[in-house]
Amino acid sequence: MGWVTLGIFVLDQVTKYLVVHVMGLGNKLAIDVLPPLLNLRMAWNYGVNFGLFAGDAAATRWILISVALGIVLFVLVWMRRDPPGRLGLISAGFLIGGALGNVVDRLVYGAVADFLNMSCCGIDNPYAFNVADIAIFVGAVGLVLFPSGKKAP
Repeated sequence: MGWVTLGIFVLDQVTKYLVVHVMGLGNKLAIDVLPPLLNLRMAWNYGVNFGLFAGDAAATRWILISVALGIVLFVLVWMRRDPPGRLGLISAGFLIGGALGNVVDRLVYGAVADFLNMSCCGIDNPYAFNVADIAIFVGAVGLVLFPSGKKAP
């Protein structure tokens, strides 16, 4: 679980650094990669998913950091008390690595750096996300599908 967590965290932070600073998305705001399937669109997310509860107030920022760290702690305790099988541990690593990646964004930037935008089949998706968001989703689904290493009787 630790290596997966570290890998996801590093991948998330490296992609954000490359896109925002090296590629200059922070200033350009948009880079078409494979339109409409994959575009880079700079979006600073001050809230939770899809910008819900957004507000650049310091209180909101610290509440969301606290919630994310609380979830990380909960998953760590869960994994310790009721260790799942390999896929469950990998899923936990995805979720924790992604959550910590978004926490670092809030600490460094004051908001989460979202930049991946995908549209298809005539549907124009206005939302952006990042590697951490993908990891959190994959990890949460994995923990639902692989919650315990114990075999059913």
